[in-house]
Amino acid sequence: MLGMCRGRRKFLAASLALLVIPALTWLYLSVGSFQVKPVPLSPLEAQSSASIGGTGERQALELRVRAVEEENRALRRELSRPPKSPSAHFPISSHRGNQSRTHSEEGTGDNEGQKAAAVGNSSDCVQQPVVDKCEVRHEEILRNPLHFHFITDSIAQQILSSLFYTWMVPAVRVDFYDADELKSEVSWIPNKHYSGIYGLMKLVLTKTLPSNLQRVIVLDTDITFATDIAELWAVFHKFKGQQVLGLVENQSDWYLGNLWKNHRPWPALGRGFNTGVILLLLDRLRKLRWEQMWRLTAERELMSMLSTSLADQDIFNAVIKQNPFLVHQLPCFWNVQLSDHTRSEKCYKDVSDLKVIHWNSPKKLRVKNKHVEFFRNLYLTFLEYDGNLLRRELFGCPSEVDHNSENLQKTLSELDEDDPCYEFRRERFTVHRTHLYFLHYEYEPSSDNTDVTLVAQLSMDRLQMLEAICKHWEGPISLALYLSDAEAQQFLRYAQGSEVLMSRGNVGYHIVYKEGQFYPVNLLRNVAMQQVNTPYMFLSDIDFLPMYGLFEYLRYHVWTKGHAPTNFAKWRTATTPYRVQWEADFEPYVMVRRDCPEYDRRFVGFGWNKVAHIMELDAQEYEFVVLPNAYMIHMPHAPSFDITKFRSNKQYRVCLKTLKEEFQQNMSRRFGFAALKYMTAENNS
Repeated sequence: MLGMCRGRRKFLAASLALLVIPALTWLYLSVGSFQVKPVPLSPLEAQSSASIGGTGERQALELRVRAVEEENRALRRELSRPPKSPSAHFPISSHRGNQSRTHSEEGTGDNEGQKAAAVGNSSDCVQQPVVDKCEVRHEEILRNPLHFHFITDSIAQQILSSLFYTWMVPAVRVDFYDADELKSEVSWIPNKHYSGIYGLMKLVLTKTLPSNLQRVIVLDTDITFATDIAELWAVFHKFKGQQVLGLVENQSDWYLGNLWKNHRPWPALGRGFNTGVILLLLDRLRKLRWEQMWRLTAERELMSMLSTSLADQDIFNAVIKQNPFLVHQLPCFWNVQLSDHTRSEKCYKDVSDLKVIHWNSPKKLRVKNKHVEFFRNLYLTFLEYDGNLLRRELFGCPSEVDHNSENLQKTLSELDEDDPCYEFRRERFTVHRTHLYFLHYEYEPSSDNTDVTLVAQLSMDRLQMLEAICKHWEGPISLALYLSDAEAQQFLRYAQGSEVLMSRGNVGYHIVYKEGQFYPVNLLRNVAMQQVNTPYMFLSDIDFLPMYGLFEYLRYHVWTKGHAPTNFAKWRTATTPYRVQWEADFEPYVMVRRDCPEYDRRFVGFGWNKVAHIMELDAQEYEFVVLPNAYMIHMPHAPSFDITKFRSNKQYRVCLKTLKEEFQQNMSRRFGFAALKYMTAENNS
């Protein structure tokens, strides 16, 4: 059954580099009142002549991975205990932009000079200055252990805003800065790097960030932290004289100019420096007139170089070449750079622990590296943490008041815990962590405003139905997936291994992370509906297969209003659309305009979730219209966990009946006499 409703709503489709989330996750976990030590790689030192595929080295890597997993189990046990003591807090600056698909060689390696730097600083690991407990590092923000500053496009801001809002991580503050407003500052610089114009944004941080912000840690979004970031913040204490930039030496031969014949890099001091991790003293940089300094340098070098190859990194290095006193060189373990040609193993063979892993190759996790299996497993282990652990108050320091969290707690406290249906009622107010556009999405609605998005929701046990639906429905799709953190990574691997799914850019995958004991079916539907960017949407379920060509068929059957309770005898012979009236327990699959009412969240698991929505549409005077020659096929599947509970648990059925009655009473209050028919129809059915 298909229908229409009124109205339009503006929307921007979105995508997000996956590496930003594990960076956030590990940063926060490692700032707690405990410290997880990274796994030492010292056994690798005894294998200096081992081949890449050597048995001994593989066994050593397997041991390291198992050790990391054991560390993670210990971390989870630690998180389950009450906080012990407060920890440091500090602002962090990061940036992100859409990345093009073109690749450029980004040098990442190491040599003896880097080895000397690492050895010279290794004895300082234990004795370096410690950040005081609850130390205030951002003068205007008194109680925020982590403060993120994101330079984003509108797409990334939409995703990140939803992510931080729903994750409700305590003691974290986030500010966004519109990249579109900054593009004119750097768009005059020709750049060949795959990051595009966003790779130049770090040059304008002194102008972009608040004037009262004195120091920041600047991170690329392809960074994985394997230690407490407070240790890196403490390095600011080591800056001397006119040092304003903390950088790790570049771990490749890029700036030495010997990678290939006629290779001509920008000027740099020795091997140059990598800008994936930067410590910035903003107040001093402003006094040094940083804006004028880098602009004059860029203009001068571009006269002969014509463009940058490594974006901001080329310009930073050219400035440093002329002003070497600006740099405080960081030990190499603060930016272990991975690429096909890296020599960074000299860094972690000479130090006992790793601090920061930088996936600075365009191929990211697919990079060819001697020890990439270990690093990849370390990174993927972080991704599979239960993100709900981050909602615990890990700091002894007082956090800034979160009014959303306060209001939620107040609402939950007003519920009667002795109510037999308490768990049902509580689920309505549960804030599920949500990651919109988990995979790349790209779709521009047609100019004739007739496009239709298929809307559905699913869990891991229905994943196998995705390919069939994508083959039957060529139009845009908006899917909400109810997954655990580990299942989200399984889904990612499944999608990346599917030619059908990877060939579709117009499918929006929105992850809603598991929490509670019920399947939040109507919340999932609402999440998927909210991301529709076409005038119309077809509200379906994942176990119903559209007929071939249904997308195009619906696009040419547009009318002002619509919906449907079906007279199948009439439908079999109908040649034109026909109207029908609402009936009790009616739950057709409908096409509506995208401003239609959302589903009622009180209904979770099995029962009355679609019925209530159809009743709401009828109460708001939607007309129900049946389309001829349009149908769906129900694909057989095993019973869901929730329908099994409904059938076997009497209290489940009692609570569903109670919620249904309360919904009908609400309808009576909202729509008055017009809603009386819902009560009488139910009693007569």
